[in-house]
Amino acid sequence: MPRSDTNGSRLAEPRKSTLRSRLLVRLAGLILILFILGLVALAGQPQPVPATVRAALTILMLVSGTVLAYSVLSLVQHNLLDPLSSIKAWARNICQGMYTDPIPTPPYGPFAELADDLNSLGKKWQSLRKTRVGGLSDTQDPEQKSLQSLYEVVSSINTAHGLDDLMNRFLFTLKRITKAQAAAIWVTHLPNQVELAASSGIDASLIQADRPETRRCLYERALTEGKIWIEKNLDKCEKIAGRTFFESRSIGLVSIPMRHQGRIIGIINLFLESGLIEQLDSMKPLLTSIGHHLSVAIERARSDEQTHQHLINDERTRIAHELHDSLAQSLASLRYQVRVLDETLHQGDESTTWQQLERIENSLDEANTELRELIANFRAPVSNRGLIGAIEQTVNHFRSETRIKTYLQKEWTGDSLSKDVEVQILRIIQEALWNIRKHSQAKAVRIMLRHRCNENYHILIEDDGVGFDGKVYGSPGEHVGLSIMRERALRIGGRLRVDSEPGEGTRVVLELDETKPEGGKA
Repeated sequence: MPRSDTNGSRLAEPRKSTLRSRLLVRLAGLILILFILGLVALAGQPQPVPATVRAALTILMLVSGTVLAYSVLSLVQHNLLDPLSSIKAWARNICQGMYTDPIPTPPYGPFAELADDLNSLGKKWQSLRKTRVGGLSDTQDPEQKSLQSLYEVVSSINTAHGLDDLMNRFLFTLKRITKAQAAAIWVTHLPNQVELAASSGIDASLIQADRPETRRCLYERALTEGKIWIEKNLDKCEKIAGRTFFESRSIGLVSIPMRHQGRIIGIINLFLESGLIEQLDSMKPLLTSIGHHLSVAIERARSDEQTHQHLINDERTRIAHELHDSLAQSLASLRYQVRVLDETLHQGDESTTWQQLERIENSLDEANTELRELIANFRAPVSNRGLIGAIEQTVNHFRSETRIKTYLQKEWTGDSLSKDVEVQILRIIQEALWNIRKHSQAKAVRIMLRHRCNENYHILIEDDGVGFDGKVYGSPGEHVGLSIMRERALRIGGRLRVDSEPGEGTRVVLELDETKPEGGKA
């Protein structure tokens, strides 16, 4: 679009007409010279022109034509080709993120106005780039400032790893965009219990835990009133502390509540120059939003930590159960065998003593093997052999160690069980067999695994031993194994039933619904 000067006259049109007229004049002169040369060469007059005159005229025309042709080429070079080359180099630098010199503006021609427009655009691009790299520009629109500040704060929050890193990143970003001398974050844990979460730029000895009065001075008003609180100077807090906070006496305090789901979970302190505090009214919505975003991030980090701790506790419980159902049982068996060995030694029966020693050695080997398996992946050895193979191995060990007649009945098509469900089933069977070995005095044991398509999973372990009073089920002490069995069943969404009467043996039944083999209940 043609632009106007201060007098309203259009500048682009004269420039274009000047270049056009110069080219037309030179081209017309060149054509005229060519025409005259043609006439001289082709003219046939009765009285021929002298040869010297003809040669001089020809040389004159050739020189004039050469000058005109050079003039045309020079105009095209300086007013078309050179500006086009400059614009191409400028565009290449812009694409590479560099901006150095403006495009040279021709005195006239079609590229004069284009060069002016591109130089103006380059200056704006350079200003925006400096704003992105160096921070907020003083000439930037206030709404743009707020949005960019909020973006930077949220970005620093989202890139943090853990609560401590979150606080440090947030303080660094907040101090930079607000030009604060120092900052601190106070977080509430319990009612009337506020702890310093992070600080930057302030003498740590002023806000240690042994200075509760000074600490309360910094956050109490904002905490109790639930709104941004501004102190234009620190005289009150410095009087309580008995010393100055900063060398400059023109520092004030801004306290910003962090609100989450209707309750205040902490306070942000900003220590600002008095001149910045006077301009703070326009920034209150931004500071409120920043406090809200930080409160959400803190609560999310707390929730993640609680979840992580809960998972750790669950894993510890699982490890305790695994140890109880494997190594603890092996050690208890060894203790029993050592006691038998002691009695055998007192009886002086050498043959039985050697048999008992061999049995203890075998038990130690099994305990060592089981411990290595637990260390390797801390799971029951199901993954390599499958559930049925692991149960068969467990039954074979039980049969060889106890000499009890043990029958395993399999009507099982449960190939889609998850590994965790398989592990819990195996551990329940192992615990039931251990209880039979330790308490039942049984002569026969039957284990039945039953599952068909569209039917529930059914596992039965029963013996013909002495049984026990059902009222003691779940009691502490010797029957902790029964409680662990019940917890394992609940974890996979199953139902465990233990039926027993004194002198009538014991029956342990585990049932799983067809719809729950992959996950169960947590």
